[in-house]
Amino acid sequence: MALSNIIQLSEFDVTQKIIESLSNVCTRAVLFSVKKESKDATQIAEELKLSISTVYKTLSALEDLGLIEVQKFIFSSEGKKIKKYRSRIRKVEITLDNTEPVLHLHPNKKV
Repeated sequence: MALSNIIQLSEFDVTQKIIESLSNVCTRAVLFSVKKESKDATQIAEELKLSISTVYKTLSALEDLGLIEVQKFIFSSEGKKIKKYRSRIRKVEITLDNTEPVLHLHPNKKV
């Protein structure tokens, strides 16, 4: 068996991390709750009946993986800066090619 080069290992690691992340029902729920419109963490927590800390942790992980983005900032009446998140993907497909997973991320439409 040939050894993988660094680029192949790096690509596999990202693919593996995304697949592992999407295997979590909470992560999927948060990701797809911001597919059609941007929302802040409080809106997501209320909609999905999740704790705000769980939502922030999930949003951070999704942002690190490049699956969501901060679409805009708004300011609360107290002057606090609030992030509005939006999914960068609209559809995910995971297939197997021999024994390797192949990840297909379909981009979300820009608003």
